[in-house]
Order: sequence, then C-alpha cells, then structure tokens
Amino acid sequence: MKVGEKITFAFAGGEKEGVIERLTPKNAFLRVDFPHHKNKLIARKISVLEAGPPSTKDKKKKEKKKKEKKKK
Repeated sequence: MKVGEKITFAFAGGEKEGVIERLTPKNAFLRVDFPHHKNKLIARKISVLEAGPPSTKDKKKKEKKKKEKKKK
C-alpha cells in the first residue's frame, strides 16, 4: 500500500472505493466520496484492509452456528 493508491474496502455490507491519503504504522486514512459528503476522510486499520471483505461462505457459517446455539 502506498499513498495515492486506489483501494476497495468493505463498508456497510458492500464495498466502497477510496484513495489512500495518509499511512501510519497501524492505520490508513482514506478519501472516499459518499452521496451527500464528497471527499470524506475515514480511518481504517491496515490489517482489516489487507484481509479484505469476509466471504459470503464465512457469513453463512457464522449465522448457521448462531441459529444452532439458539435452538439448544
């Protein structure tokens, strides 16, 4: 990751695209365009950005485990 690089990250159940504005050892500050707020600066952990969004299979497994625990 470098400053000025475009990156896609998970946001509110979907994905958003932003430009890396500033990097610190643990955080990345991203410049993102939202419908009512252009050029908003948000912070994300680098470990979360590198891991990427969770797959839908992982979500389904977690939901299934929760349902099983509730039934017991």
